[in-house]
Amino acid sequence: MTLERRYVFGSLFVLAGVAAAFLLRSVLGTVFFSVTVAYLLWPVRQAVVRRGWSPRAASGLATAGAFLAVLAGLTPLAIVVYLRFDSLTTLVGLLPSNLSFELFGMTYALTLAEVTTFTVAYLRQLATVVAAATPVLLVKVTLFVFLVYSLLYHGEDAQRAALAVVPSSYQSAARALNSRARDTLFAIYVLQAATAAGTFVLAVPVFFFLGYDAVVTLATVAAVLQFVPIVGPTLLLLGLAAYQLALGHTVQALLVVTVGGALVAWLPDVLIRPPLAKQTADIPGSLYFVGFFGGTLTLGAVGIVAGPLVVGLFVEAASLLTTELHAVPVEDD
Repeated sequence: MTLERRYVFGSLFVLAGVAAAFLLRSVLGTVFFSVTVAYLLWPVRQAVVRRGWSPRAASGLATAGAFLAVLAGLTPLAIVVYLRFDSLTTLVGLLPSNLSFELFGMTYALTLAEVTTFTVAYLRQLATVVAAATPVLLVKVTLFVFLVYSLLYHGEDAQRAALAVVPSSYQSAARALNSRARDTLFAIYVLQAATAAGTFVLAVPVFFFLGYDAVVTLATVAAVLQFVPIVGPTLLLLGLAAYQLALGHTVQALLVVTVGGALVAWLPDVLIRPPLAKQTADIPGSLYFVGFFGGTLTLGAVGIVAGPLVVGLFVEAASLLTTELHAVPVEDD
């Protein structure tokens, strides 16, 4: 293929990709996560093929593993919400109609009757919305499974097509970026899982110290909420603090916000993410934080993966540029 034809087909590929992204923008997040998961599972698929499995069977096995992993991550929260929803609405309904509490020598009075009614109605409406959104969620899950399987099964063709539009002199750089992307994606998902596990471990003694009975349940919710952009376990802690405040337990509410916020919402991110980011993806912790929070604030849930991935590719591109500048001598005029 001549260079001109290569650029023509490359341009057509880019235009087709832009058109597909525009038409599929409502499921673009699902498509993005599918691509990253398939990218991450490619070595697993290849290892299974080397053991004598057919490409179709190996792709199906890797896809099933990814689906079960996602299901295992979502199941605890779904179980907790299902088992505790009636208890939550009952507790909210038991709040007093009027509340007075003292803080820093000042007495404050609140009327909670309307707030309680609104909260119970909101919780029931939220449950209805979640139930109504279940078919859409099932469609997206099905799309996720089919995309991961297709990308794994046709992986060789996709790789050849991607490398075909890259000039031969730059294919080494493309392979380096490919390796960096896979390592970064592996690090992102490992970091997220490790942070969630660390949150659970820290949350158990914290909630026990704060005097709660359902320690394991609260710790599980806090761990799963680590996958929610920005707010994370803070959402749970604010809800607990608001409930304690509504009951007149001002000191308990302050302890939930300060102790819980420091040890459950803040410490896992600081304690786990930077060291692991350096070890698993060779990205400085400060740059990882920029990518994680910047991507999350810009793109939402997709930014959890997209932000650090872009930072990782930027680091690799800077390394390639530095190597190229040192390898090629500058000629004097």
